[in-house]
Amino acid sequence: MLRAFAPRGDDRGLGEPPGGRPGPRRTAAGPFWKRDAENDPWRDPQAPAGLGAPAVYPAEADQPGPVVVDAQGRRKVRLRDLSVRLTALALLGLLLVGMVGGTTAWWLGRSVDEQPLLSPDTRLSQVSPGVSREPGSISDIAARVMPAVVSVEVRLANAGATGSGVVLDADEGYIVTNNHVVSGAADVDDAEIRAVFSDGSGSPARIVGRDPASDLAVLKVEKPGLVAAALGSSDDVVVGDAVVAIGSPLGLAGTVTSGIVSALDRPVRLSGEGSDTNAVISAVQTDAPINPGNSGGALVDASGAVVGINTAIASVGGNGTTGGSIGLGFAIPMDTVRDVAEQLITTGSAVHASLGVNARSVTDGTRDGALVVNVEPGGPAAEAGIQEQDVVIAVDGEPVGSSEELVVAIDAHEPGDTITIEVVRGGSSRELQATLVTA
Repeated sequence: MLRAFAPRGDDRGLGEPPGGRPGPRRTAAGPFWKRDAENDPWRDPQAPAGLGAPAVYPAEADQPGPVVVDAQGRRKVRLRDLSVRLTALALLGLLLVGMVGGTTAWWLGRSVDEQPLLSPDTRLSQVSPGVSREPGSISDIAARVMPAVVSVEVRLANAGATGSGVVLDADEGYIVTNNHVVSGAADVDDAEIRAVFSDGSGSPARIVGRDPASDLAVLKVEKPGLVAAALGSSDDVVVGDAVVAIGSPLGLAGTVTSGIVSALDRPVRLSGEGSDTNAVISAVQTDAPINPGNSGGALVDASGAVVGINTAIASVGGNGTTGGSIGLGFAIPMDTVRDVAEQLITTGSAVHASLGVNARSVTDGTRDGALVVNVEPGGPAAEAGIQEQDVVIAVDGEPVGSSEELVVAIDAHEPGDTITIEVVRGGSSRELQATLVTA
């Protein structure tokens, strides 16, 4: 190749072919020396290269179809150019496929035998249980406390009521419940109160004592082999503690629900139609679901100790009797239950302190208090110099923001205690000393 085509002299291009004769000019009629030879890289590798114009496709309307090329060079089918014969052929093919598929399915459905519904030799596999019920779990707490929680059934001539109760003393047969559960049977000769235990057995119950001011009552049954609940202290409870509610909501005995303590020292006024209960309690608030029938049941902490007696619920669209749980339930603190129950068992009644005033909640937009609307003549408030229209804002230095908080603050003391009451009168505050008496 070099000998045949190597450049000679100063020539940069390819040489003439062997035996070739150059023409008088570069444009002579020779196979390697055309007029554009200098720009043809296939003839002269050293010739300059250049890009040509992009491909140009005719307009789609000018293409015969049905397969046309658009301006970007993409192929596509133009449906309007398909022939009637081709369209009919495609539809006929689809129809044929559908007929074959349907016929096959029909034939298989008629010819294949159905499987029998019953299989006498079937044995289901057994798996070892994987549930772990550790001490302190809800199931463990329920198993230990359930025998100490009873259902309380009250039967009257033309009415009845149901609630719950907790065994306080197994030897003597004392059971604590709510006053509003049994108050309807207190003064009725033919009323019957019955305690039903977790094993399904029942026993007649008698009222030992009632306390409408705390909504507590104590019953007594004559039944051997009772299991008493472990009583805790509500002072040890803090917000966020896990609790379990056990009782007979809606008549469903042995129902267990769980939640947490959502608030403490919540003043709640208790009163119900058909009951003489008229109490204000400093309640333990819980979100454990509580419904009508839970009243008198146990609120239990994580150790299995009773820290409260369930007594009321907050309900939207209901009055606490017909309404259901919305996650706001209230229990009487166990420390209060223990004190009142001991008094009822000992004397048949409970003693509470009294200031001798009636009040209602007020606010001026910046401070809340209890407005005195009535002062009992000769009572502790009258002797202390408290007047009507005074606003009580504190008791013993603790703020009072409502009439319920005033009742709770007074009930926390014993008759004979002297307390300091701060009142607002005429735009200025003053402190007064009052000695409480028995309510």
